Amino acid sequence: MPAAAYSGKECVCQFKRGICDQTCVKDMLDTPFYIACLKLKGRPCKVIGGGALGLEKTEGLLACGGDVTVISPEVLPEVEQLAAEGSIGWEQREYAGRSDLDKTFIVIACTDDTDVNIGIYDDAEERAMLVNIVDVPPLCNFILPAIVRTGPLAIAISTAGASPALAKRMKREISELFGEEYARLAVLLNDARGWAKGTLPTYQDRKVFFESIVNGDPDPIELLRAGDERAVVDLIDAARRVHTPA
Repeated sequence: MPAAAYSGKECVCQFKRGICDQTCVKDMLDTPFYIACLKLKGRPCKVIGGGALGLEKTEGLLACGGDVTVISPEVLPEVEQLAAEGSIGWEQREYAGRSDLDKTFIVIACTDDTDVNIGIYDDAEERAMLVNIVDVPPLCNFILPAIVRTGPLAIAISTAGASPALAKRMKREISELFGEEYARLAVLLNDARGWAKGTLPTYQDRKVFFESIVNGDPDPIELLRAGDERAVVDLIDAARRVHTPA
């Protein structure tokens, strides 16, 4: 299991407080996190640790096209299989220091060694790169929200670390609310972007065009829920005719 920051346990962060008193995370709920979507396709990503959390983080990076290398002397069979099939790289050894982060875009670590975790964080910060030490907020310069992913849509849910259980409940409810029809509408609207950029002269013109579809009558989401994609295509075509400059 990775080292984790919990009140009453031995301190696992760079502040070396002996017994954790949560001082290092007391400002988490007041911290405004800058939410961004990273393009990982083809970018080198490192995961330090090959246990259950290492597998979870590896699969998450792979799902976004990251070029993943796991560094760990031992890994779960699922991680070993990913390496055997060529989906990831696996360096069967301990973390060796700052050179392991050379030419790396993002590193996620989940080891059970506090000193190793602190070393990874310090090495990454020295390079001004993205680093997340799982379950140790003061050793992270970014946090990972719960994600609802459907086709091209991705909805991030964060409680700033206050309650992963609440984030999971919200993820379940949001996935039920925003289903496949929203993803399909996103694809159909994307198909119209080229026409809009080439035909409508201003940002405001394009905004009005797309909002007339998304918020129009009939509701395109209800049409897709009813299985009538043709009607949505007709709706988009009608909007093009209405908004084409004279």
